[in-house]
Amino acid sequence: MNIYGIIILGTLLFEFILSQIADWLNLKNMSATLPEEFKSFYDDEKYRQSQEYTRTYTRFGFIVDVVDLVAILLFWFLGGFNWLDNIVRGFDLPLIWTGLLYMGILVAAKSILSLPFSIYSTFVIEESFGFNKTTVKTFILDRLKGLVLGVLIGGPLMAAVLAIFTYIGSSAWLVGWGLVTAISLMISYVAPTWILPLFNKFEPLEDGELKDTILSYARSVDYPLAGVYKIDGSKRSTKSNAFFTGFGKNKRIALFDTLLEKHSIKEMVAILAHEIGHYKKKHIIRQLLAGIVHTGIMFYLLSIFISHRGLFDAFYMENMSVYAGFIFFGMLYSPIELLLSIGSNILSRRNEYQADRFACETTGDRDALILALKKLTVNNLSNLTPHPFYAFLTYSHPPMLRRIKAMRELKLA
Repeated sequence: MNIYGIIILGTLLFEFILSQIADWLNLKNMSATLPEEFKSFYDDEKYRQSQEYTRTYTRFGFIVDVVDLVAILLFWFLGGFNWLDNIVRGFDLPLIWTGLLYMGILVAAKSILSLPFSIYSTFVIEESFGFNKTTVKTFILDRLKGLVLGVLIGGPLMAAVLAIFTYIGSSAWLVGWGLVTAISLMISYVAPTWILPLFNKFEPLEDGELKDTILSYARSVDYPLAGVYKIDGSKRSTKSNAFFTGFGKNKRIALFDTLLEKHSIKEMVAILAHEIGHYKKKHIIRQLLAGIVHTGIMFYLLSIFISHRGLFDAFYMENMSVYAGFIFFGMLYSPIELLLSIGSNILSRRNEYQADRFACETTGDRDALILALKKLTVNNLSNLTPHPFYAFLTYSHPPMLRRIKAMRELKLA
């Protein structure tokens, strides 16, 4: 095994071990004593259920991680990548079609491997804790729609990137970066009106006190409110959420119907103020720019390593190709991806604190946001006492008790 293989194998094993250590610490950190902040929100049985929910998904995650690791190692060391390459080359298709077939088969195999776990998570774990509302029909349609979108959007884009790296010289990474960035921005722009409605029904929030209060608040913070929509999240789960999507005239704030059912008008305005806070603090555009820069760095490094024979030797490949190089570089890049994900989570947690502060300051009512977040925590059976190391690695939002503490310490006018 050469240096490329050692790096990739070491990374796979390191990430697996790191994940298991973090999970173990997280379980050990759970306390049977309910935190004082949530005394009036959790009864003993509900709190026990929230901890069991964390334990169940941790055990389930371990099984998924083991299966994924064993599958990739077996396929790798049994020469699966080269075996598949010989098969697709045997069809004597044009080079780009050969590449699409090769990568498509690998993606399909990964999807098939993960399907039983997705079914078990949805129809067994989520069902047993009272969350699941997904029907078999909805489950199947979601995956079929995702497949169609992947073929219609991902297929042509990947074909174009393959062609760029196959036929363009040293500037391929720059052209590829520009193309992927343009397509990504276009998809972000049209997603709220063309793509997301394929999965959920978006309805403008109906006239009434809630809408009037939201519009009044939006005007008070000079937010160009293009639309607030209710989506039928209850068709899949009883969990609640709200999110900001799109940009320009297509930006939307979407509120789950399950959220609207469980929160007062003050709480809903506080939640919406938090989402507007992300926009006003320029978190959305900064995240978008960071993604563009990340893509550029990745394409540049790809252009360097994709022609290294050693990378292909690490996977026992007889022939070098751009399409296989994409796969192998992705695995080689994973240590950088791990570091970037940790950095991204750190920035995301900081953004959440800022959005909380914005909501508290502009509404003048921290209690409404705290109450809303407490209800969301209880409704979603969130872990109240995650281990700091686990939260550092995996949390894009600060642990709830820290968020509440930070809001209580704010000095509001």
